[in-house]
Amino acid sequence: MTAYDVIVLAGGAAKRLGGADKPGVRVGGRALLDRVLAACDDAARTVVVGGRRATARPVAWTREVPEGGGPLAALGAGLRLTAAERVLVLSADLPFLGPGTVDALLDAAGEPGWEGALCVDPEGRDQPLVAAYRAEPLRRELALLATEYGGLAGLPLRLLTAELDLARVDAGPDAAFDCDTWDDIAAARARIREHGAVLDEWITSVKNELGIELDVDTGVLLDLARDAAHGVARPAAPLTTFLVGYAAARASAGAGPDEAAAAVAEAARRATALALRWEAEANAGSDDAGGAKPDAGREGTGTP
Repeated sequence: MTAYDVIVLAGGAAKRLGGADKPGVRVGGRALLDRVLAACDDAARTVVVGGRRATARPVAWTREVPEGGGPLAALGAGLRLTAAERVLVLSADLPFLGPGTVDALLDAAGEPGWEGALCVDPEGRDQPLVAAYRAEPLRRELALLATEYGGLAGLPLRLLTAELDLARVDAGPDAAFDCDTWDDIAAARARIREHGAVLDEWITSVKNELGIELDVDTGVLLDLARDAAHGVARPAAPLTTFLVGYAAARASAGAGPDEAAAAVAEAARRATALALRWEAEANAGSDDAGGAKPDAGREGTGTP
């Protein structure tokens, strides 16, 4: 696939979250911003427009001028740091965005006759912050808007999308799901715990936390755990133990016994902290609805 750049808009006041640091709010133990970054980790360059924070992978940072100037101002600031022919544009609050949607957008934007492609939600609404644009027409229209209005601050996104020939991509009910309120956060946290999804979400979170690039056959491992433990009540436990062991072995390759023991302890500590964050989310419930900020003082730090 032709190289692409990505711009993630991570600013905004998050008024409906009571001013919480929305990109740092965790769903499934991972910051919303990190979940979005994981969906486009093959981008040639990743630019995040917003306040600096620890992230799961390296990114370039910038801010819109003036700060709080809105999505078009943020998009213009991010675009100045990109060079690819296609630019993926995402908001930082998409907990279920996946690589499949990213590929579909980029493929559609690359088709002749289109200047980009954007997702359409189940209600038929365009989602211009779940989109891929050709860089040249995007730069052209942003420049025209800045000239016409004396700048991009405060302008709505529809002024941009109305001037571009855009394909529409139906990515299903989840890809464009964004988290604007605590109810949205609660719904996202509940959804990843649904039967059939929770183990995949948990294993992905553990691998992300431990820095493991490994495809795990959970069915085989669960069968092994069942046979070895005569029916494990909590299947996440043996899977997590396996990943901890793998991470420790990789980190301590060629080292002595003391270093290996320290690697096991560190991997176990990080996985335990992740599990505690999952537990805290499950218990948050009414506190979140009342405007409390989960993980106060730690959102987006990337550390337990």
